[in-house]
Parts: sequence; structure tokens; C-alpha cells
Amino acid sequence: MTEELSHQDDEQSFIITDDQGNEYEMSIVYTFSVVDDQYAVLIDNNNPEGDGVIFKLVEEDEETFLEPIESDEEWQRVVTIYEEIVAEENKKS
Repeated sequence: MTEELSHQDDEQSFIITDDQGNEYEMSIVYTFSVVDDQYAVLIDNNNPEGDGVIFKLVEEDEETFLEPIESDEEWQRVVTIYEEIVAEENKKS
């Protein structure tokens, strides 16, 4: 979905640009770890009831960046773990 990511002034708000050049203001609503990597779930600020998207959090020079998940294998692993987290949270509710 994403080719270009740019950080907004608000620490948790980002402008995400998709492959067609459409921009979306998104916010991080959840972060989680898979092995040694960190991931963030973001939702569109203009459609908070819509599906979230998952990005990898990467730290460079004490700054954190969002990166799209490139490989199908990594994507499948991350989605599976996130679905397990959501299922566990739903059990607690």
C-alpha cells in the first residue's frame, strides 16, 4: 500500500502516501513485537472504524521510522501473531 511515509509534528500521527499518490493521515493505535522486531497498527484518522494497517517500526540514529512489510513470509507471520493478540484481548473483554 505504501511507498512514501512522512512524519507529522504529532508523535503518533503520520501522513501515508499510497501507490496511487493518495495521502492518508493515520495514527498509531497499537504496537507489538515479533521476535526482535517491532510493529505498529495504524488507522486512518478520517475513517477510525476502518481496517488498520501494519507497519514495521525501524530505529535509525535514535529516530523511529515506519516501513512497509515487504516479504509475504514476514507479513503472514506478523498478521498471524497480531490476530492471536486480538483474539486474546477479546477473551479478556
